[in-house]
Amino acid sequence: MAFNTLALKRYSCRNFDRNKAVDRDIMLAILESARLAPSACNRQPWVFVVIDDLCDASLRSAVIDSYNREWVKSAPAYIIACGNHNEAWHRQADGKDHTDVDLSIAIEHICLAAADHGLGTCWVCNFDVEKITSALNIPSHIEPIAIIPIGYPAEDATIATKVRKNIDEIVKWGSF
Repeated sequence: MAFNTLALKRYSCRNFDRNKAVDRDIMLAILESARLAPSACNRQPWVFVVIDDLCDASLRSAVIDSYNREWVKSAPAYIIACGNHNEAWHRQADGKDHTDVDLSIAIEHICLAAADHGLGTCWVCNFDVEKITSALNIPSHIEPIAIIPIGYPAEDATIATKVRKNIDEIVKWGSF
């Protein structure tokens, strides 16, 4: 698939076919794209926790409880994208931690790969970090950054029209 076609195909899916599970081989293929994502100094400061129907039901409940929106219940699986700040590159000049930058690249690789497999995803960052950390026994040096609900879009899933700024609003030639 041409890249821009794939980028246009990816959208924030908020209505999944709960009865259609994501095969773990497909999930692994999607997660392989995250493994291949670039990161600052190739540190790869990430861990991805997958919660699907083969996991303990209490884990699924914990994810849902951490982001209590009705639509999130329809997802058959979730990927919890976690950052390891101890492994991330930190810029020498000011100590800037690139964990979130690196994880963002890997997460978007996941979302694009999922779209390529006919799956829907949505970035969820507004969740209860303590609930996720506790339920998944995440160590203190690992931070859950995003929840990615993933699954096959429901037949009646709506795709919002993509509204983007014009190119001349975001590109400056030479200087600001």
